[in-house]
Amino acid sequence: MTPVQNAVVTFAEIPAGYPIPGRTTVYNANNTIDLEKVPLNGGILIKTLVISIDPYLRGRMRDPNIASYVPAFLIGDPLCNYGVGRVLRSENTAFEAGDHVTGIFSTSPFYSYFQEYSVVSDLSNVQVVAKSEVPLPWSVYVGASGMPGETAYCGYKEFAQAKQGNTIFVSTGAGAVGSVVIQLAKMDGMKVIASAGSDEKVDFMKEIGADVAFNYKTVDTLEVLKKEGPLDVYWDNVGGPTLDAALESMKTHGRIIVCGMISSYNDPKGQNYKNLWQLFARSITINGFFVLELRKKWKEEFSRIIPNKIASGEIKYREEITVGLQHAGEAIRKIQMGENIGKSVVIVADE
Repeated sequence: MTPVQNAVVTFAEIPAGYPIPGRTTVYNANNTIDLEKVPLNGGILIKTLVISIDPYLRGRMRDPNIASYVPAFLIGDPLCNYGVGRVLRSENTAFEAGDHVTGIFSTSPFYSYFQEYSVVSDLSNVQVVAKSEVPLPWSVYVGASGMPGETAYCGYKEFAQAKQGNTIFVSTGAGAVGSVVIQLAKMDGMKVIASAGSDEKVDFMKEIGADVAFNYKTVDTLEVLKKEGPLDVYWDNVGGPTLDAALESMKTHGRIIVCGMISSYNDPKGQNYKNLWQLFARSITINGFFVLELRKKWKEEFSRIIPNKIASGEIKYREEITVGLQHAGEAIRKIQMGENIGKSVVIVADE
């Protein structure tokens, strides 16, 4: 068989601020692959269909000497993240040609490369999407039914201690994680306050059940929380001034769940906080978490409940779809700038 194009997006430069498509990330369509002859070495050959774009990718665009909870991208290597693909060839009895697989697949045991085709030898974190499972679009398996949905579910179930009538504030409530948290909280009878950075996102948060939704760029966060709080729970996706306002608005024995801090990802100067003393003054519990550490505990329950609720429409989701691997760098930039609504995904190929 004549070799075919195997385009790839590589990491080219550590950014000082926001990632710049064409500089931080570079698309290269010159690579090729022989789909019939490429050695599998006991693994599988996957055609990439969908790649997830997530805020945490910015944290991997760093000097590899800086330690963190996920490995740094290396200059010249392909980007990688969660993905969905179709098996073209297999030398592993657990997988057959035609299977759709999801999760975290690449030559690294953690992620899918930003490229059209990949040979995967470490299959410990690859799973088949069985035909008997709830039928959902492939993109949902990197969204509400994938890592972002798991992040919301695991963190909420582990730390929120939700009670009917409690009040929760969710920042980045129109995002892939925050939007699921809003809906989980409403199912538990909580009052939900949610913030995002545009009026369109405010409308979406209201659609999925937020009792109070506001645009933090046009309305003062602390004023809203003083009026609508105090807070039993704060789900933090942003850090910065929003976290400071939440600290000032917590009830005694309130719970803060730190899922991310995107306000700091592109700011080398970091953030200053004036209200950290409220942690002891109000006996506040604050928990940060990494979804992979909680997945084992909650995975079975999540898989049993959430896909069915998505399929029935009980849990709603919204996607921002970018078509074409060549546009992945721009999708990464947009999510760091807060310009996306819902889950950001790149459609690399059809079947």
